[in-house]
Amino acid sequence: MEELGEVKKIRKKIGMTQTELANRAGVSQSLIAKIESGRIDPTYTKTRKIFAALSELEKKEEVNAGQLMTSRIVSVSPGMPIKEAIAKMKKFQISQLPVMDRSKLIGLVSESSILDALLKSKATIVKEIMQESPPIVSKTTSIQVVSNLLKHYPIVVVSEEGKLIGLITKSDLLGKMYKS
Repeated sequence: MEELGEVKKIRKKIGMTQTELANRAGVSQSLIAKIESGRIDPTYTKTRKIFAALSELEKKEEVNAGQLMTSRIVSVSPGMPIKEAIAKMKKFQISQLPVMDRSKLIGLVSESSILDALLKSKATIVKEIMQESPPIVSKTTSIQVVSNLLKHYPIVVVSEEGKLIGLITKSDLLGKMYKS
């Protein structure tokens, strides 16, 4: 169980008053005040109620993939010329594009893969330079999971019932964290 000294910090982070927390936990406001000031050692049962209420409220406040994602999806087809993919990236100011074949995600093309291809090969179409598909998550996936995936992939795809509904980049994640 968490430390009693954390009650005030967690409550403030959630933006809740002592009275609101007391009502949620089924205890008195004066008990919350005494716990936060360190003047009382509450019973285990009351402590459990308080932390259960805080935990429930924190989960409601948690940001998920559905809140982070960009729903405007700019993609390319596997047969598209690399020059057109570059033009799309410039036009929409993005650094990676999902490769879609008949509404199915089959890969990813990024500035890096294009640069490598232009320097090392004679590739002319997206299919010849695309990377493996990025990870796919549901819109309820937590920000922590998305953040960990973005450490290893340039983009995360959000899907619902097998349909691509959004994309998340490091830029989207940083933008959300900066606003918080």
